[in-house]
Amino acid sequence: MPYTVYLKKGEERRILQGHSWVYANEVARIEGKDKNGSLAEVRTFDGKFIGKGYINHLSKILVRIFVRDEKLDCTDEESLYLKRISKANDLRRALGYDNCYRVVFAEADDLPALIVDKYDDILVAQFLSLGIDLKKQTIVDCLKKLFNPRGIYERSDAAVRTKEGLPLTSGVLYGEVPDKVVINENGIKLAVDVKHGQKTGYFLDQKENRLASRRYAKGEVLDCFSNSGGFSLNAALSAESVTAVDISESALSSVNENAALNGFKNINTLQGDVFEILRRFKSENRRFDTVILDPPAFCKSAAEVKDAYRGYKDVNILGMKLVKSGGFLISSSCSHYMTRTLFEKMLAEAAKESGRIVRTLEIKCQAPDHPSLLCADETDYLKFFVMQVI
Repeated sequence: MPYTVYLKKGEERRILQGHSWVYANEVARIEGKDKNGSLAEVRTFDGKFIGKGYINHLSKILVRIFVRDEKLDCTDEESLYLKRISKANDLRRALGYDNCYRVVFAEADDLPALIVDKYDDILVAQFLSLGIDLKKQTIVDCLKKLFNPRGIYERSDAAVRTKEGLPLTSGVLYGEVPDKVVINENGIKLAVDVKHGQKTGYFLDQKENRLASRRYAKGEVLDCFSNSGGFSLNAALSAESVTAVDISESALSSVNENAALNGFKNINTLQGDVFEILRRFKSENRRFDTVILDPPAFCKSAAEVKDAYRGYKDVNILGMKLVKSGGFLISSSCSHYMTRTLFEKMLAEAAKESGRIVRTLEIKCQAPDHPSLLCADETDYLKFFVMQVI
């Protein structure tokens, strides 16, 4: 008999607004018996239907709802996934995406815990919950039918899988997958390491922001936490010189590789701890026309927000002090725990403590192929501020 999950009184409000997650502590009782990862019905305390989703007793997120129509027949799983993935991809194509983009963004595309990114003719997928992991082959079959890719690679090596009782895993799921895939982003060539690069190989969510940064990249540009050089390459189109700084030697090797791919000769790399290098530049009285700060997430849980706030403020104070008068500071945060309100508060404090007058020119978020749900704060995670230091 399939599981039926009954919520405590009042716990359905967030879910009825469109949120997918049912937490274990929101549940009043569970009836029926089935396998972990099977489809379960979720109902209100008094029995009204809310939705269906895969259940996992090992996770604090007990059920991830992806069906809200009680009459929908879920027995033909391939048909369901084919329709959902096709609908998600149709949106991206309608927005003009072609060569590289996020095809499926989990909850925001009604496919909780599933990520699919397209890098030219290679697809990279993440299966981040037990339920979606059990449907892996079905999803791969759908991707083959919809895209006819050269290869599909799995990057289910995200730590969140351990909370689902799943091992971290990666490897080829279909076809042939090279170590590097050359994509075209904003007219720039990039070699993406889909097997070992960050997340699924590259941060596609910043592509619109990298394009927007070009107009502010004048004179000497300092790109901090450069990773494989997305911002550096865009800046190189309009700046006299770009210095890419990262602690990772392999990341800077990718910067040099990508610079060569595009024939750029105005990008230099500098390896080291960004905080230490910024302090050294300050002591040397070095100044830049534009400083770009795109650090990794300083906080991956609510408990880390206080320390992360200090880290963000420290690096932004240093960044502001290194910008020439009239120059620009571009600053980002990719942690959803660092809310937009909190990030803006931090920037205001950093400006005050840096002794500089700073005005905001642009505020942006993640690219449209990474849509966010108004009912789910965690899907609205990227903050991107362009400021002028006057």
